[in-house]
Amino acid sequence: MNAEVVIVGAGPAGTAAAIHLGQLGISNVVLVDRLDFPRDKTCGSGVSPNGIATLEQLGVWPDVERHAYPIHGLRVVTAGGREIYVSGGDSNSAVICQRRVLDQILLERAKALGVEFVPNFVARELLGEAGRISGVVARDAREIRARYTIVADGAHSKFVVERGPKRLIHAIMGWWDDVPFRANHVEMVFDKDVLPYYGWLFPEGERRVNIGICYGDDGHAKNARSLFSAFLAKHYESRLAGAHQVGDWKGHPISWSYKIDQLWSPGRLVIGEAGRMTHPATAEGIYQGMRSGILAAEAIAAIAHGAPEGEAFEQFQRNCRRTFRRSFLAGALIKRAVASPVPDWLVASERLFKRFATKLAS
Repeated sequence: MNAEVVIVGAGPAGTAAAIHLGQLGISNVVLVDRLDFPRDKTCGSGVSPNGIATLEQLGVWPDVERHAYPIHGLRVVTAGGREIYVSGGDSNSAVICQRRVLDQILLERAKALGVEFVPNFVARELLGEAGRISGVVARDAREIRARYTIVADGAHSKFVVERGPKRLIHAIMGWWDDVPFRANHVEMVFDKDVLPYYGWLFPEGERRVNIGICYGDDGHAKNARSLFSAFLAKHYESRLAGAHQVGDWKGHPISWSYKIDQLWSPGRLVIGEAGRMTHPATAEGIYQGMRSGILAAEAIAAIAHGAPEGEAFEQFQRNCRRTFRRSFLAGALIKRAVASPVPDWLVASERLFKRFATKLAS
């Protein structure tokens, strides 16, 4: 198969790139994924205000909104045990949308714009010719040759520009029905055992919630299930007493970096979590994936309008840096703050804490 653009990975990053290529009039785009859709994806499924704005740009927000659970407020538990609720009124400051649903909506939008989807395509390696990437080959030897290849296959990607060892946030989560919670509020629990990260409760609907933790473990010394069990016993034991667990716990890594670089080589662009563009404090990646996908599409469209490839790809990297760098660097300060007495002091003033929580969400 020959294509103008092949995109490896049909998560929010890859589908956003595909959609925006269609919006910009770029045809002969092929999107591949190792699985068929709809499929489940282990993720907290939170979409931030920036994510909602991006979904609007992609033309899918009305469809997502119909299936999403609106979030109007936040419950925070500090490492010192203080608790505060911060509510933002009736307007949606965020939503929770299961990835099985969100990713399917994005995929259908891409297909409607003429993108060809190839499921069950397990990428084995990238093709290379004359010093540039020229497509991808699957384990079963199927080849897709393309002028441009967008790498969007997440934290485990083998197809990125070499950047050295990865930095990972580890996460483990589960799902329950009939857990008591305040309607339209998410919860963030800054337990000392997972600092500078946090545990969470995200409602996916009127009955179902997902609860999880994210934590660092550079020395590979922590047992995820033991850590999660202790967290649940400490913070949610009474609320889980009458609840029904749905399925087993699931874990997943989150790749991140404060640096935003080495996102391209001749013929190749790297987006989303494959490019380590997730928030270093909150582990948010849906917005960053979609936004970087849009920027990649704009780089390819610029080439179609006469820009040299190297200049367009370098501008893509600068645009990613300009879009994310401030929030990523703020993430470093946030991680220091949540591991200090500062949140406990801020709880004494709801106004100051609301400002801190707004910064955390951005």
